[in-house]
Formats: sequence, C-alpha cells, structure tokens
Amino acid sequence: MSFEVAAEAYDSFMGRYSRLLSAQLADLASIRHGQHVLDVGCGTGALTAELIARVGRESTAAVDPSESFVAATRSRYPGLDVRLAPADRLPFADGEFDAALAQLVVHFMADPVAGLREMARVTRHGGVLAACVWDHGGSQGPLRLFWEAARTLDPSVDDESGLPGTREGHLAELFATAGLRDTKTAALSVTLEHPTFESWWEPFTHGVGPAGAYLASLDVDRRAELRAACLAQVTTEPFAVTAVAWAARGLA
Repeated sequence: MSFEVAAEAYDSFMGRYSRLLSAQLADLASIRHGQHVLDVGCGTGALTAELIARVGRESTAAVDPSESFVAATRSRYPGLDVRLAPADRLPFADGEFDAALAQLVVHFMADPVAGLREMARVTRHGGVLAACVWDHGGSQGPLRLFWEAARTLDPSVDDESGLPGTREGHLAELFATAGLRDTKTAALSVTLEHPTFESWWEPFTHGVGPAGAYLASLDVDRRAELRAACLAQVTTEPFAVTAVAWAARGLA
C-alpha cells in the first residue's frame, strides 16, 4: 500500500469523497475564527482548505507522512505551515493548538492510540480532537462496490474492513484508550454522482491506497475479471455512491 503517489491521483480517487466530508468534520469539532488548528494526515489538503476558510492560513497547520502530499499542499496553499511527519511524532510543542483533526487517517496510523495521544499532546487542555473513518467494517464505505466484487473472486481478500475505526463504535473506543474525555460520536454521510462507470473505475488504476494496491497486484486477466464484476453491479449511468464515515470528537 502506498500514498506516495501524485496528488492528482489521490484527488481523483479518494479526494473526490473526502472533500465532501470536510465541512461536516469541522462542524463536529466546532472550528471557528480565532482558533489555532492542526490537520493531521492532511493528504492533498481537502480538510486543510476547509480549516483555512474558517480560521485563516496563519492559524492553520498541517502534517502528512507522504512527501508528495506535503509538496502538493504547500504548493496549493503558499505560506501555510505544512510539515512532513507521522501522526505519532508531531513536530509541535505541547498545547500549541486549540483543535487537532484527522480526516480518514486513523485507520492508516501505525499505532492509532499513540497517534491520538500525540494529537492530544499538541492540543491545549480542554481543546478538541476530532476524527472520522469510512465505514468499511459495515460495508457503507465509498469503496464497497469494488470490495464486494473483489470478494466474489477472492473471499480471502483484505477489504479494509478490519482496519481500526472502520466499524461502528470503534473510533470512540480508540479515543477512550487514548485518554480523551467527553467523547461524542456521529455518522457523517456523503453522496457523490459518477457520470459513467469508467469515471468511477479509472482512479482505481492509479495504485492509491489498499484498493489501488490490490488492483495493481493482479495479473491482466484477473484485473479484467474484477472490472467486469464491478461493472455488473452498475445498472444505470450516471450512478451515485452514498458513503458513511464514523466520526468521534473528544477533549484533550
């Protein structure tokens, strides 16, 4: 699995969904003007853009472990404090932020609890932590059509459903284990219309994330079988995909 891909590849693959989540997660965290906020695992800047719109560029910071994503976010938001770092080693002082957010990141952290604790460390006492993860465990994520087709061909496929936070309630459990207080949960929902099957399928071919890596691992014939199995589930064009993300908010 790799996120060392071109920013445009991520944008066309998962960015098309994550942009629709950003305002909802910022609302959950009660982000408002006057706060100093951190985007952890900023990717190509979907949530970063929402935070900048609410608090200003000078009051927003972002980190990501992918060099290509850090470069893209710096290019898109000149002057923004964007740093290369994993979630469990944030290059900031204790209590530096009023809020720290992680959109579609916790399930990819090497140690989710350590990552959440580190987010809490750089957030002032009483400040807000918020995160969300797609409902891969409940088959309501944006990739369910792809993974359902993959399972018909290979029942043993790793379909992301076992990743941390991808089932209802697990993100709140991780928040509690990390020592966060007054945790509240929510289900965020987005709907994206795809004009054609090909416009939905093509971004999978860029090797982004677990789904892209799985597709890249198949030989030509198996890729064709998987594409056909996905196409068989699409009965009309355009078609819409509605996806749910589990979210949690707690206090540092």
